[in-house]
Amino acid sequence: MNNENYWEKFVTSVGLITTRGENGDDIMAAAWTYQISYEPGLIAVCIGPNKMTAENIDKNKEFGLHLASTEQNILSSIAGGNSGKKIDKIKVLESLGYNFFKAKKIKALMIKNTALAVECKLKDKIVLGDHIMYVGEVIFVHDEGDGNEPLAYRTGKYFGLNETIKKPDDAKLKEINTLIKKYHKE
Repeated sequence: MNNENYWEKFVTSVGLITTRGENGDDIMAAAWTYQISYEPGLIAVCIGPNKMTAENIDKNKEFGLHLASTEQNILSSIAGGNSGKKIDKIKVLESLGYNFFKAKKIKALMIKNTALAVECKLKDKIVLGDHIMYVGEVIFVHDEGDGNEPLAYRTGKYFGLNETIKKPDDAKLKEINTLIKKYHKE
C-alpha cells in the first residue's frame, strides 16, 4: 500500500464512550463513532478488542456515547491517550474540573457539556479486522449537549466546525435540477 496512514485523511467526530465494570467507571475516546440508523436509533463505535471499554461493554451490554464539544479537547486527549486498566481517568478529569452525572437507564456515568449524550444498550457486536464494531440502540437522549459545538479530529489534530459552508444558491439549484431532469434514467 502506498500510504500506510491513509486513515488519517478522514475527518471524524470525537466519540467519548463511558462504561462501568469491575475496575469502576471508565471513559475512552473513539474517533470511529457513527450514527447508522434513524429508526430505531442505532450508533456504531469501533473499539480495539483489548480495551477496558470493550471488556465492559461485553460484560454489561451497555454504554454511554457522547460527542465531544470544542471545550473538551483536553478531556478527549486524556480519555484517548491513557489506558483505563492503568489510570483512573475519571478521577484525573474530575481533578481538572470536568463533570459527570448519573445516567437514567444505564450504570455508566455520563459527561456534562458534550455536543451529544446518549445512553445505549448493546444491539450487536461485529469483529471487523483489528477492531470490534459495537452497535448500540439509543435508549435515552440527554439534552445536555444542546448548543455545544462538536469537536472534529483529523491528522492527529482537533478542529471546530465554526465556519458554515453555504449550500448552492437558488440559481445553481435550478441548474442542478435541470441537469437531473435531463439525465434522469427511465
